[in-house]
Amino acid sequence: MKKALLILPFLLAATPLKADLHHKITSSTQLTVNGAYTDASRIGSTYAVSGSNIKVATDAHFGKLTAGTATTAATLDVGAYDINTVGAAYSFSESWNQGDAPAAIGSGVDVTSGVVADMPAYGETLTMSGGVAGSLAGTITSGGVVTLTAGGAGTSAVGQVITELSVD
Repeated sequence: MKKALLILPFLLAATPLKADLHHKITSSTQLTVNGAYTDASRIGSTYAVSGSNIKVATDAHFGKLTAGTATTAATLDVGAYDINTVGAAYSFSESWNQGDAPAAIGSGVDVTSGVVADMPAYGETLTMSGGVAGSLAGTITSGGVVTLTAGGAGTSAVGQVITELSVD
């Protein structure tokens, strides 16, 4: 019994342990309002002709483009054609695409309060009006509660809380 009583104090004694505790909380909100933009590309004038058993008429020419100016696109000078061998088979194809006139330097897109008011009328145009913040808002409390308020068109809101706990 004496031996058991001698061992008992050693079993009840607290053994010191070493442990490092790391706690990290990171919170963030990201509020975005899109900007207005326009991407416009001019389309050039094109002319194509093809065929068989076709010739240029007397005192005429095949169709051709005439050069544009600083403010106008190239134009088509139409041709005049005849069948080369009368009574024989023939084919003829002609296509014309009127190009865009260049915009004067300094003219083009007007943006007011994030809204595209006007833009050049080119053959290829992509336009996006800017976002409207409206009531866009985001908060995170010390307790980690995320509150996001929607804004107007073209906005986004993201909130996050990251909690890390490690014991070494």
